[in-house]
Amino acid sequence: MVTIGSLIIPILVSSVLVFFASFLIWAVLPWHKNDFSALPDEAAAANALRGQNLSPGRYLLPKVDSPADMKKPEVAKKYEDGPVAMLTVWPNGIPNMGKQMGQAFAYYLVVGVIAAYLASRTLDGDANYLTVFRISGTAAFLAYGLGTVQDAIWFGRPWASIWKNLVDALVYALLTAGTFGWLWPN
Repeated sequence: MVTIGSLIIPILVSSVLVFFASFLIWAVLPWHKNDFSALPDEAAAANALRGQNLSPGRYLLPKVDSPADMKKPEVAKKYEDGPVAMLTVWPNGIPNMGKQMGQAFAYYLVVGVIAAYLASRTLDGDANYLTVFRISGTAAFLAYGLGTVQDAIWFGRPWASIWKNLVDALVYALLTAGTFGWLWPN
């Protein structure tokens, strides 16, 4: 039987590889450059939002509290007049990339542990490379990729962005699968 403890090296190595792949995809390549658009008058929008004194969090515009409210003519008018938006407000100041990178690496470790758990419960120590690759890669792809699809379905995130994230997830899953196949304890 393969234990999670015997898969510490593949978990760590795959997490490091995914971390660097993520850095290359997001910081070096122009792949995600157009995922976000600028507002036509950013200064005016920032001044309007600044006047709201918003705390960090997520906001809806218009905000409706119940399905019954959706039937009210004044609510329908708000939707028709627009804008209809979901807004995420971060704390003021330059984002702490160190903290975000640390959280991302912790996430990659968690995905590695999940892939290791599934592989260790379904495969023997003598499993071949391709079998380990398929099981761990599938688990990693599910973890890295499919959670973003509901952002397009429910929250208006553009499908083009989702497709790019799914390609990213495939790259991360292939790195995870290759690492697990390579370092599988025999």
